[in-house]
Amino acid sequence: MSPVNDTTFTHAVFLLTGIPGKEDIYLWIAIPFCFIYVILILANSIILNVIKTDSSLHEPMYVFLSMLAVTDLALSITTMPTILGIFLFNSREISFNACFAQMFFIHFSQFAESSVLLFMAFDRFVAISNPLRYASILTLPRIAMMGLVCVLRGLAIILPLPLLLKRYRYCRDNVLSHSYCLHQEVMKLACADITVNSIYGLSALVLTMGLDALLIFLSYVMIMKTVLNIASQADCLKALKTCGSHLCIVLLFYSPEISLSVMHRFMNSSSHLLQIILGYIYLLVPPLMNPIVYSVQSTHLRAKLIRLFHSAL
Repeated sequence: MSPVNDTTFTHAVFLLTGIPGKEDIYLWIAIPFCFIYVILILANSIILNVIKTDSSLHEPMYVFLSMLAVTDLALSITTMPTILGIFLFNSREISFNACFAQMFFIHFSQFAESSVLLFMAFDRFVAISNPLRYASILTLPRIAMMGLVCVLRGLAIILPLPLLLKRYRYCRDNVLSHSYCLHQEVMKLACADITVNSIYGLSALVLTMGLDALLIFLSYVMIMKTVLNIASQADCLKALKTCGSHLCIVLLFYSPEISLSVMHRFMNSSSHLLQIILGYIYLLVPPLMNPIVYSVQSTHLRAKLIRLFHSAL
């Protein structure tokens, strides 16, 4: 591996890939992408504004929902400009530093969202298993500390990814297979031994999102155990209903991410078009659906949003 001071690049930029073979309809593809981008920015911004301005929503569940909205906005703002640049202007070039910066923010946002989903699972576990102590366990200062620990842990784990890649020379093909920069894609273009990056990247994925997914699963095992001990069927259904929105969001988040990671690392022969589609689904669907799912499931939040729209009209 070349030291930092000796790093030289054959190419000045990376080239991003849109949807190969569909270049003649890029403008038509851009229209729904632009529409989705605007909707998800507005939806998550409205959720944040409603939670911030309404003191009755300053509860743990809604604080975690606002964290989720922030991570969704960060992920969308980080990736959508390069995606739309390809479809609208055929702008495929991205500099090395811009690519490494985008890579950091994408993976950091993914990690942060995974952590928030874990916090929300813990919130549901405490609310169902120990409702009398819910307010004393999940205080706002404690939630703020959880958020700070999440950020610091994310920085410590994700920051080495682009720093390690900057040490390599890139003398192979400079074309990436997505419309944005991912660690597992960039490292394949290095003309050096990438064993360290590969092991670290996989370890980071397992220790962050893999561990979070496992803890979320265990929390729902404990929730189901508690619910089954509730005598009343109505109480059981009420308890499970409070978990419905969170379960939907967990499935929306982890399903395409796990599929994409497995394809990149272990299924090189899989369809390139399928990988691209999964990448777009992962980037667009969760940020778009998260505010919708919670607005539908939460009666309190839905009432606030309806009142806001009525006053705006």
